[in-house]
Amino acid sequence: MREPLEMATIALVDDDRNILTSVSIALESEGYRVETYTDGASALEGLTARPPNLAILDIKMPRMDGMELLRRLRQKTDLPVIFLTSKDEEIDELFGLKMGADDFIKKPFSQRLLVERVRAVLRRANAREAAAKQPNQQSRSLERGQLVMDQERHTCTWKGEPVTLTVTEFLILHSLAQRPGVVKSRDALMDSAYDEQVYVDDRTIDSHIKRLRKKFKQVDDEFEMIETLYGVGYRFREI
Repeated sequence: MREPLEMATIALVDDDRNILTSVSIALESEGYRVETYTDGASALEGLTARPPNLAILDIKMPRMDGMELLRRLRQKTDLPVIFLTSKDEEIDELFGLKMGADDFIKKPFSQRLLVERVRAVLRRANAREAAAKQPNQQSRSLERGQLVMDQERHTCTWKGEPVTLTVTEFLILHSLAQRPGVVKSRDALMDSAYDEQVYVDDRTIDSHIKRLRKKFKQVDDEFEMIETLYGVGYRFREI
């Protein structure tokens, strides 16, 4: 059971102690509990033993970098993850999104921006879990041909096979599948997956789409339901 937003536990993983200190102060001032780690190896052990509500990971770290840490975490959990990355790490950013990161923040960043991104990701995760705890409500599932998405349980299947999605991936796909054949612009998909005050660029949405396609193709090589209309946006193919 996740805790209320103001009591959520945030795991902060970075080998820069100045960032650990400044970000911890900013998050704690908002009411969050913060657990800090200086390398990926110790973080993997700590996050496995004491799962937080959200993890903020630096990419470049000793012993185990953020990418490898995310890879190992994704084998066991859909824990929301935000990456911290330097301005010159665009390739790493794209790769991280493909691996299942929920968001990216480039260094240097404002503490206010970080807090807003944390709130947005936690709000989506908490809303999903709150819905799942109301068994008396009629199940809110979306069926589009071979695609079945259950919002309450945050489950997704294609041809009966489970497809594990992050919170952000789930929201983007659900937005597309709600109206097959209707083109959704990147801005519209951003609105579906992020709070209005949170800025993300076009490349972030594109990377999430690429990750979605890859996950479905692992289940079905012939999956071609998410179509790109270059210069316009994306749509879920009409059944």
